[in-house]
Amino acid sequence: MAGSITIENVRVRRGSFTLALNELSIRPREIFSILGTTGSGKTVLMESIAGAFPLNEGRILLDGKDVSSLPIQQRHLGILYQDYALFPHLTVAENIAYGLRHNGLSADAAHSRVADIMERFGISHLADRHPGIISGGESQRTALARALVLEPSILLLDEPFSALDPSTKLRMYDLMREVHAQYDCTIVFVTHDFNEARTLADRIGIILNGRMRVVCTPDDLFTQTDPDIRRFLGIKP
Repeated sequence: MAGSITIENVRVRRGSFTLALNELSIRPREIFSILGTTGSGKTVLMESIAGAFPLNEGRILLDGKDVSSLPIQQRHLGILYQDYALFPHLTVAENIAYGLRHNGLSADAAHSRVADIMERFGISHLADRHPGIISGGESQRTALARALVLEPSILLLDEPFSALDPSTKLRMYDLMREVHAQYDCTIVFVTHDFNEARTLADRIGIILNGRMRVVCTPDDLFTQTDPDIRRFLGIKP
């Protein structure tokens, strides 16, 4: 079913660090949070799903298809990085249209799709501006529009709210819920913020030292008995 992610016996070695996941299944249209400390392997896991890192062992299936050997551009994923990774020399409209150049759309179809998504995200007035002169919230909307303009079934977000002020962050939470409802996509987002994970996710996977220690619902997050998880969550023994 569109939007499913299955990880089987995956090992990814990056220098002295090893990500090791025996099994993980993310359901179609689920909002799944990868929660963990800095350096625990959250981003390595996300980028392994995306295809940025080659697997040393195991396989990753998207919608039941083994994509382990496919490059990132062939996995049909939307990706939003923590720093948004907008091209500074391109306008907002050009940034959003960037991925469509390699998607076989005519110029007119691409222009129409970009105009539609800018209107949907409330950034039409920014079309001719460059990333250096727009706000953090506007940058995030632009990056989200760029990720979603290809209409992916899976959207990957790497700590997308960490650089935002509290009021903007709350607005972006609402935007994420709207994106999920409107695009009917699976969302996987990386965070180190427990409350963010509990607020937004259907399920939460806690990764510590390169190992997925538990997958649970938000309601069960603070009922864990594992001492390492309780320590990470700040729960007294």
